[in-house]
Amino acid sequence: MSDTTTADGASLPAAPADTPASPAAAPNAGAAPALGLPFDLARITDTLRSGDIALAVGVMTILVVLIMPMPAMALDLFLAISLIFSVLILMTALFIQGPLEFSAFPTVLLIATMMRLALNLASTRLILANGHEGSDAAGHVIEAFGSFVMRGNFIIGLIVFAILVIVNFIVITKGSGRIAEVAARFTLDAMPGKQMAIDADLSAGLITEDEARERRKTLEDESSFYGAMDGASKFVRGDAIAGLLITFINIIGGIIIGMTQQSLTFVEAGEVYTLLTVGDGLVSQIPALIVSTAAGLLVSKAGVRGAADKALVKQLSGYPKALGMSSFVMVVLAMLPGMPAIPFLGLAAGAGYLAFTADRQHRQALAEQQLAEQRAAEPAVPAEEPISSALKMDEIRIELGYGLLPMINGPDGKDQLTDQIKALRRQMAGEMGFVMPPVRILDNVSLAGNDYVIKIKEVDAGTGTLFPNQYMVMDPEGRPIDLPGQQTTEPTFGLPATWVDRNLREEASVRGYTVVDPATVISTHLTEVLKGHVSELLSYADVQKLLSDLSPEMTKLVEDIVPSQITVSGIQRVLQSLLEERISVRDLPTILEGIAEGVGVSRNPQTITEHVRARLSRQICALNQAPGGYLPLITMSPKWEHAFAEAIVGEGEDRQLAMAPSDLQDFVTLVRDRFEEAAIQGEVPVLLTSPGIRPFVRSIVERFRPHTTVMSQSEVHPRVKLKTVGVI
Repeated sequence: MSDTTTADGASLPAAPADTPASPAAAPNAGAAPALGLPFDLARITDTLRSGDIALAVGVMTILVVLIMPMPAMALDLFLAISLIFSVLILMTALFIQGPLEFSAFPTVLLIATMMRLALNLASTRLILANGHEGSDAAGHVIEAFGSFVMRGNFIIGLIVFAILVIVNFIVITKGSGRIAEVAARFTLDAMPGKQMAIDADLSAGLITEDEARERRKTLEDESSFYGAMDGASKFVRGDAIAGLLITFINIIGGIIIGMTQQSLTFVEAGEVYTLLTVGDGLVSQIPALIVSTAAGLLVSKAGVRGAADKALVKQLSGYPKALGMSSFVMVVLAMLPGMPAIPFLGLAAGAGYLAFTADRQHRQALAEQQLAEQRAAEPAVPAEEPISSALKMDEIRIELGYGLLPMINGPDGKDQLTDQIKALRRQMAGEMGFVMPPVRILDNVSLAGNDYVIKIKEVDAGTGTLFPNQYMVMDPEGRPIDLPGQQTTEPTFGLPATWVDRNLREEASVRGYTVVDPATVISTHLTEVLKGHVSELLSYADVQKLLSDLSPEMTKLVEDIVPSQITVSGIQRVLQSLLEERISVRDLPTILEGIAEGVGVSRNPQTITEHVRARLSRQICALNQAPGGYLPLITMSPKWEHAFAEAIVGEGEDRQLAMAPSDLQDFVTLVRDRFEEAAIQGEVPVLLTSPGIRPFVRSIVERFRPHTTVMSQSEVHPRVKLKTVGVI
């Protein structure tokens, strides 16, 4: 047995092992188990605090009141709860922005109706049992209503009660029930059309999937709400009928009990029990009238957004002439003989003031709107551009002389050049695999009137001369043009051409000449310039956009290789290398698969590019096939293959071609001769080399024949037909 040491160091004997722990040391101290009770009080308290249990207890309490007798003090409490509950319902209906914000109203209406009926039954039991004891037999609330409203005269009370029942039953309940019925019918009839409108907006891209789902949910809630309100309005109607019948039964039953059991005369029994019964009816019918008014406000608020006060004030004050006419009518009524002038003149003054204020506000709003429209129509004062704007660069720009401006804003309103450039960008996107940057067209007064300049990143890339009202005529065989006109050189390919007048267009076509309008000349020139500089126009952002637009399956491949094996910049370099030789990058999935295989062998972008080209062999062969369905080739002899292989020095990215200039000159001469011979035969061949030397041969050939395709043997697809037209 051990000892327990206190704070001052004294030793106390330890408690025996079987001694129960103190309540303070036990968990959940103060709970029911510590007191030895068979239930957990804290758990029961937490359960009662939950909303669903509280609602269930409240409904069961109402059902118990229907069966069990209730003391007068408890009846006073529940009558006060019924009254404040009805006022809460009315205020909520006034302040909500839309009917669907109070979608629980049918359930609330049922609970309120059950509460009033239960209290009616409880008060009836007290009135019939204790009515002979005095006016407070059924509680002080019923006594106060009976004394205050009836002034001690039960006939006045009967009349007031009858009027309240008529107002509630005939006017408010019937009207709100009819509105709810029509709203429910129209809402259900309109559901298919609204559903189709939502689907049409979703298909057109006007709304997102989440917005469509939200609108469908709102539509379903609206139809369910108005359908429930149609049925809930019957609760109010039945409540009014029940109140009338209960009052009649209480009066008859009270007189019978008073005369037969309490030895009262007919007059005494009638006065006592009628006073209590009518007071009870008033206490029940006033909350019923308030709830009926709330129901009418709720169902009549369809189509009106905002709180009731703002909506009413905004719409009633929206027509100052109506307020002015109302004021005039009040003045006329005040002038009638025998009519009290003060109230009518006061109302006339109020209506006139409101009309004047509303008219002034409307005029002020109209003036502000007109002023805003005038300011919007006025040309904005050009703000001084910041100095940083001078750093911005146009990637593609066409500068025109003043004589070529009609090509943009023609007399017929057609922008022929702009339309052709739009079509060109779309065509280039399909051919090269990415969207070209926008083309900016500017006028340049420093140019000659008919000259134009094409700039890539603000560096001259092409120039030419156009005559807007003439046509460029060329002979397909290169012979001189036998038509009067101005001799020139076609700016794209440098062919001889002639500018002729419009009236000679048909004659030139009959002679077999190629006739081109000025807009087509510049768009053709722009096409070749773009193809020659397409690799420069593929930016880092363009590559990111291409990668982000891939399918989810290919996105997984990108995540596997970027950035662990290759960066986005590395992919950009590979794509630029392909575009330099006019190979489309539209088949990006195949290119990425080739990159994924290539990075396993080398991180050198040039080596990866060669691997990707082998994966694109079918595309490259199809691009260079002759009309006969075969691939024309000019091959390199083993001598030159060996010469190029021996001339490559360095390793990896540092590999360079170190061939003697005389050998290079001989190679260039041979390539030029063989391709000219092939051209005479009507062939446009490709130069075929071994894979190891292809990049270096291409770097030599592109300097004097930039459009010539240089392929390696690994890029020849197995199923392509081959035709050798020459050997170097």
